[in-house]
Amino acid sequence: METLTSLFTLIFGLLLRLAIPLVGTIILVYLLRKLDAHWQTEAELAPLPIEKVECWKIKDCSEDQRKHCTGAASRLPCWQVYRRPNGYLQEDCISCEVFVNPPILALKTEPRRM
Repeated sequence: METLTSLFTLIFGLLLRLAIPLVGTIILVYLLRKLDAHWQTEAELAPLPIEKVECWKIKDCSEDQRKHCTGAASRLPCWQVYRRPNGYLQEDCISCEVFVNPPILALKTEPRRM
């Protein structure tokens, strides 16, 4: 009987030693996933407003050039629109005044509720 009690005590101790870290890890993963889902929904609901650099004003483009320019029609800065497929910038963009000396954008941030 004493051997059986010792065996049950040993098995219970091993299970307890393995179960506590396992349960703690499961709880931590659950909470982190819940926090990530909360952050994802928060990011989708209220993106930060960013004003686009008006490159056509800086480069003094005519109205006709602006109508045919894909950079002016896009929400992205013009050098992002004209990137090559490998991610490199075009030579014209590297030396462009809009890319070299961009105006500093001020982000309009609002306090977030917790």
